[in-house]
Amino acid sequence: MSGHSKWHSIKHKKGAIDAKRGKAFSKLIKELTVAARAGGGDPVGNPRLRKAMDDAKALNMPKDTMMNAVKRGTGEIAGAAIEDITYEGYGPGGVAVFIEAQTDNRTRTVAELRHMFGKNGGNLGESGSVAWMFQKKGSVILDRGGVAEEKIMELALEAGAEDVSGDESTWEVVTAPEDFTTVLDAVKGAGLEPLSAELVMRPSNSVQVSGSTAQQVLRLMESLEDHDDVASVAANFDMPAEEMEAAG
Repeated sequence: MSGHSKWHSIKHKKGAIDAKRGKAFSKLIKELTVAARAGGGDPVGNPRLRKAMDDAKALNMPKDTMMNAVKRGTGEIAGAAIEDITYEGYGPGGVAVFIEAQTDNRTRTVAELRHMFGKNGGNLGESGSVAWMFQKKGSVILDRGGVAEEKIMELALEAGAEDVSGDESTWEVVTAPEDFTTVLDAVKGAGLEPLSAELVMRPSNSVQVSGSTAQQVLRLMESLEDHDDVASVAANFDMPAEEMEAAG
């Protein structure tokens, strides 16, 4: 499992996402709006919206809040024009960073992200500077203790997954984007509850970092992921597991 995937599995296991429930709500509202605008308000025919609605329900988002976000996306009610946008840059130690954001003010967002990179030993780059190092994939992370290797391998590959990898505490099921929903449904249908399940940008190579550089990378990751306009952050760092566990 890549260092960045491992980082996210640690954060989910330790409850870092639930601890920021209010921020998660605001980000999901943006995702619901953008997903509905891009693919329509019917989750049956819009996998991105279906995933966002499932995530909103998992956080016990009130139905009215969820549906109002969808209606803003379809234009049924007025709201700010939120758009998808990506940013790229380099963190400490030459770590490549790819950011997917949703904003109603590009000027504000890029200025704030540039400041975060500079404050944490990195720099925001031009479009295309690191995107070539990443591929969009589905990622389903499971607690290793909850499922045997033979079962997860058979289940995932029969459902159409590309790969299954693991470490001492988790399994990661990797899929093509178009197969993500099918594989996730199969995993949940088998009674398994993922630690996380999302479409991510996976790096094709990794940069090893340790010590003070590793801690600086993680501070940058935390600050970026905590930004209101940032939907997801991908990076190609890898580091010793004990350092990641301590920071997580």
